[in-house]
Amino acid sequence: MAKLISKTYGDALFELAIEENKVDDLLGEIGELKEILEKNDDFGKLMTHPKINKEEKLKVVTEVFKGRVSDELLGFLTIVISKDRYQDIDDILDYFLTEVKKYKGIGVATVTTAVPLKEEQCKKIEKKLLDTTDYKSMEMHYKQDETLIGGMVIRIGDRVVDSSISTKLNELQKELLRVQI
Repeated sequence: MAKLISKTYGDALFELAIEENKVDDLLGEIGELKEILEKNDDFGKLMTHPKINKEEKLKVVTEVFKGRVSDELLGFLTIVISKDRYQDIDDILDYFLTEVKKYKGIGVATVTTAVPLKEEQCKKIEKKLLDTTDYKSMEMHYKQDETLIGGMVIRIGDRVVDSSISTKLNELQKELLRVQI
């Protein structure tokens, strides 16, 4: 159900951004809005509090955001609140960001290694990913996990390339256990 809600509202916002030719503007605004909402937990509690009526919530949102965000984003927030969907705001905004990245040809990759990578290594990995995919640019995220022992794990969406030593050792162990003497 939550996926359906985030898709429905996220698609509506995405279509509005395309119609109004404001994809880049809304992309930046929503990135900033997400940061603000993450830092202000109390605002979310206020917007989801059952004893505060919709009119009061709408008044607060208007007072807080009017003139600080575009009319499109303010209108979107008022619709989300008036339909009692504020508890899904993170999922909705994430869905929108994902759709914009698809639209703009931006791939999101998470690279996990056992040791930190040098800048030149990061650039080579990004270039290789751009060369082997249809993306125009990459949003790279790097993580460190010492349990990999060596090698790396690259995740783009639901695709995973695992060339870590720990995985290879696990596969070797499984093969050895299957061998009958």
